[in-house]
Amino acid sequence: MEKSARKIVGIAEAKKLVKTWQQAGDQVVFTNGCFDLIHLGHVDYLEKARLLGDKLVLGLNTDDSVSRFKGPERPLQDQSSRARVLAAMQFVDLVVFFNEDTPLELISGLLRNILVKGSDYLTENIVGADVVKRAGGVVKTIDFVPGYSTTRIVEKIKKT
Repeated sequence: MEKSARKIVGIAEAKKLVKTWQQAGDQVVFTNGCFDLIHLGHVDYLEKARLLGDKLVLGLNTDDSVSRFKGPERPLQDQSSRARVLAAMQFVDLVVFFNEDTPLELISGLLRNILVKGSDYLTENIVGADVVKRAGGVVKTIDFVPGYSTTRIVEKIKKT
């Protein structure tokens, strides 16, 4: 098994690892998304998220979840492919799938220290923010690199 593939785990394994990390004093950062076509905006966002703590756990929408959220033409890449690409990034420590419409169940189960989303979200509207704050954690937002989005890339491809 490739080293990056070992970073892709189920919720039970993720809970054990997060607990071990936290007991060792590590600050665990959690973020989530579809990450359908990896671009500079994704890389910048994930790298900045990881810099907020010691470990980065990424909740990844399953294919069914992406289709419900983005429409029937998405995802462009299957969940296994997306997970392997993300797990290969040095600043991603764990990738965990979630099939629900939101990552609330995953966030609640992991009880991480820092929850991160893009600055297009208001902190009070971020799913799981209340859970993280009640557990003594913090919620932060990260600015996106202007001009980069999967939707924009897809539109550009369709035009050419």
